[in-house]
Amino acid sequence: MSTEPVFRRAARPPEGAPNIVAIVLDDTGFAQLGCFGSDIATPTMDRLAAGGLRYNRFHVTALCSPSRASFLTGRNHHAVGMGFLTDIPLDHHGYTGRIPRSAATLPRILRDNGYSTLAVGKWHLTPRFERSAAGPFTHWPLGLGFERYYGFLHGDANHYAPNLVEDNHYVDPPATPEDGYHLTEDLTDRAIRYLDDHRHAAPGKPFFLYYALGATHSPHHVTPEWVEPYRGRFDDGWEAWRERVFRRQLDFGVVPPGTTLTERPEWVPAWADLPDDRRRMYARQQEVYAGFLTHTDAQIGRLLDHLEETGDLDDTIVVLFSDNGASAEGGVDGSVNEHRFSARSAESLADNLAHYDDWGGPRTYTHYSWGWAWAGNTPFRLWKRYTWLGGTRTPLIVHWPAGAGSGGAVRDPLVHVNDLFPTLLDAVGVTAPATVDGVEQQRIDGASFRPSFADPAAPAGRDTQYFEMLGSRSLVHGRWKTTTDHVSQGVLDEEELLAGSRSFEDDHWALFDLPADFSESADVSADHPGVVAELRALWDREAEANHVLPMFDGLRSRLGAFIGPAWPAGEDRTFRPGAGPISDESLPMLSGGFRFTADAEAAAEPDGVLFALGDWNGGYALFVAGGRLAFAFARADEVLELTADRPVPPGRRALGVACTTAPDGSAFHLTQDAAIVATLPFTGTLPVALQHGGAGLRLGHDTGLPVSDRYTVPARWNGVLRSVRLRTPGTARRDLLDELRTSLHAD
Repeated sequence: MSTEPVFRRAARPPEGAPNIVAIVLDDTGFAQLGCFGSDIATPTMDRLAAGGLRYNRFHVTALCSPSRASFLTGRNHHAVGMGFLTDIPLDHHGYTGRIPRSAATLPRILRDNGYSTLAVGKWHLTPRFERSAAGPFTHWPLGLGFERYYGFLHGDANHYAPNLVEDNHYVDPPATPEDGYHLTEDLTDRAIRYLDDHRHAAPGKPFFLYYALGATHSPHHVTPEWVEPYRGRFDDGWEAWRERVFRRQLDFGVVPPGTTLTERPEWVPAWADLPDDRRRMYARQQEVYAGFLTHTDAQIGRLLDHLEETGDLDDTIVVLFSDNGASAEGGVDGSVNEHRFSARSAESLADNLAHYDDWGGPRTYTHYSWGWAWAGNTPFRLWKRYTWLGGTRTPLIVHWPAGAGSGGAVRDPLVHVNDLFPTLLDAVGVTAPATVDGVEQQRIDGASFRPSFADPAAPAGRDTQYFEMLGSRSLVHGRWKTTTDHVSQGVLDEEELLAGSRSFEDDHWALFDLPADFSESADVSADHPGVVAELRALWDREAEANHVLPMFDGLRSRLGAFIGPAWPAGEDRTFRPGAGPISDESLPMLSGGFRFTADAEAAAEPDGVLFALGDWNGGYALFVAGGRLAFAFARADEVLELTADRPVPPGRRALGVACTTAPDGSAFHLTQDAAIVATLPFTGTLPVALQHGGAGLRLGHDTGLPVSDRYTVPARWNGVLRSVRLRTPGTARRDLLDELRTSLHAD
């Protein structure tokens, strides 16, 4: 019998290992923080920068899921299956939407070395059809190295009524909009609670907190008191604001002397040419965005104040960055309800103006005009989803009083988001393992830039980085950057208005001398054809090595490779109360017609929701109000509603709604036992996706925001609900193109 001990003691981190807090902003451009030149109030982030370092040549991948995967693994995004959104997994190596086991994540490595690993906020690294209550949970936060998680799995969320997850299950928000609920505040409360739990349970143990906010991604949701200070501040338009920002950037040193402010492209309207109503509406959009950003900064301030009060801040590495440049997905006009994009419903100035006063409130799902995205990426061209600097260069702040230079200095080595992984491991004294769980680990693409913390002259750890997103391609190599003029598909205004190539064969590869041209403004390709040829060949080699090929520049081309659900929803489902919300990805598609039937016991005075999904921005609900059965279906541009012509009698009833589709029109029909009790014809189609951030079907009640003003959440059914049956036509098929378009716009 062996006398050797069999218990393997828990790993401990290196002596003096610091805590790590990663603050990840969403869709925040290079010029939108105060410390990077903006006049939008961000005092907390400015304080971090003043006590730390700003990096002005920091790059990301131009889109959300890829940048987050690159940060957490230290690898290029295609190399870990995240060449595009995790919502659109493909059966090609670079696009599976699944981080492989050969790329163990930062939280997994830190956990194995004695850290507590905590995450709150946006995840967006779980592939489509793996986000239901059945998982699998391999690519949920707890499956990739975190020990606690609270946030949302999708690309965006309603900040008043989000689709929340705690650890490995869905939960309802802890409060309502009427109670003053806001997602960013809730995430901050949870982060502070996690830190307190950790400190109470394991004093002295270092932690890694991943604090990934939904802000400032659309919807731009914030209450009026945060917006009011900005009233009138943007009335002179995006060109004037951009010029003011650029002057401050020069004064602050975040852009070097001699930088050229790139010109306004023709597809961004000149402010002076706009009619008064458009100027008024566009200015309001930026006022709300500014209030949203300042509110976000205040919540970050609460977290940092907590770290300071507990004595942790000085020995905590704080890195703050944005996952891509400012977003232009609001198109030319901006949107009062961004779900209109996936519903193929055109934006309307009249509709926007109708919501002028409550823009950013619970009745809206807003996004600003792309003129403000262009300005938010000053001094660069273009925006999110393009590998021009407007899409790939974002703010980076590093704050570490115990180990990094301070005083608000600006550092300028070439840095990529995949460099953060080896830099943080370097700073804490942990070596990335060669194998994890018996799986040999793939090459780490990033390189530590820790030497630049103390030495402003420290060279970059490497001088080559490729980029590719939706067919937009670029490469940085030494002093040079080459960038294609490729225009991707999927955003309607861009398809119609942007100048550039629509085919890979016709793409022009521009060339920029970055030391002399910080803003990528002067194409010198005609003067250096040999350099262009060399860089194009190098891009090809990088693409081959990182599984970039085949490239997809739009959505339709991805259909044949789309990975569908392992367990399809089917066409005849019965749901019973008592379980959690049923993920919309687990439901049959409704766009080809449907029939819901609720087996319910009605009280003497029946009232309440039989089932509901989503809200008035996009959703549906079958309910009883005033004793009569009613159904509401919220499309992005209107709420369709019908009410029965007779009361619901007490007793056991079959209460339902059907949608019929035909070449000459569609209609909703309310059914009460065997009778049709109301019919509402309608034109157009039903959207494939009702909520960009996902939604759950709830039985016998609703939560968050209602679908109809005729009931008040939670509107619990006051009788007995036995089951809800959903049937859809066997010949109805998913419109995959619409699904892909929805996923793109949700990022």
